Amino acid sequence: MLNNFKKVFASILVVLLAFTNFSCIKNYKSIPLPSSSNDDVFSVDKNINMSTIDDYLFREDIVYRDVRMLFDTAKFEDIGGEADLTSTIEGFKIVPYPYIASLQVLPVANPYNGSCLYDVIWSNEGKIVAVKQNFIESEIILNELFPKNKKIFLMCGGGGYANMMRLLLIYLGWNENDLYNVGANWEYKGKYRKELVIYPEDVNGKKIYATWRADYAYIPFEKLHKK
Repeated sequence: MLNNFKKVFASILVVLLAFTNFSCIKNYKSIPLPSSSNDDVFSVDKNINMSTIDDYLFREDIVYRDVRMLFDTAKFEDIGGEADLTSTIEGFKIVPYPYIASLQVLPVANPYNGSCLYDVIWSNEGKIVAVKQNFIESEIILNELFPKNKKIFLMCGGGGYANMMRLLLIYLGWNENDLYNVGANWEYKGKYRKELVIYPEDVNGKKIYATWRADYAYIPFEKLHKK
C-alpha cells in the first residue's frame, strides 16, 4: 500500500512540475521585447534601461554584457562616476570595452591606452571611420562574446563605453536592431545588484574587492598572435 502511494505521489509531482515548467516557458515567451530605440547623446535605449532592466533579465534569447573595466585608469570620479567596478547586475558578464577596441576621446583624464583587439579611428562627431584588427584571434573572441544569433544588452557606468561597443559591432556587421545600450549602471536602483566591493567585519571594515564574484571575460593579450 505504501509503495503504491509513493508511486501515485511521484506521478502527481512529475505532472505538477511539468505543468509549472510549461507555464513558466509560456509566460517567458509571451513577454515581448521592445525594438531597440537608441536616440540620446550616449544612445541609451528609451525602453530598456536602468529603470526597466529588471523586467528583461535572465532570458535565454539575450546575452548580457557589462563593458566596464574592473579597475579603470580613467578619472571618472572627476565627473561623479566610479573608476572601480564596485557593482554590476546579476546575469551580466564583464567584457571591458577598452580591451576590445580603442576609445573615443573621453571627458576625463588618463584613459586606458593599452592592448586591445581592434584599433578604431573615430571622427570628431563620434562616428567610426576605420577599424583595424590587431590579432588573429580578435574576430573569434568577438563572435563568441557577442553572438549574432541573440539580442545583446550592453551596459557600462555612464553609457559611453556601451555606446562605443554598440557602434563597433554595427560597423563590423552586427544587426543594430539586436543591440541595446541599456545604459548607466551608476544609476541602477533595482533588486539584482551584485556587490563587488565588501566591508567584512573581520578586516575592521576595510574595503575588499570581491572580484571573484564577477563573471569576467579575461583576454590574455600576451598569448594572442599579432595579425
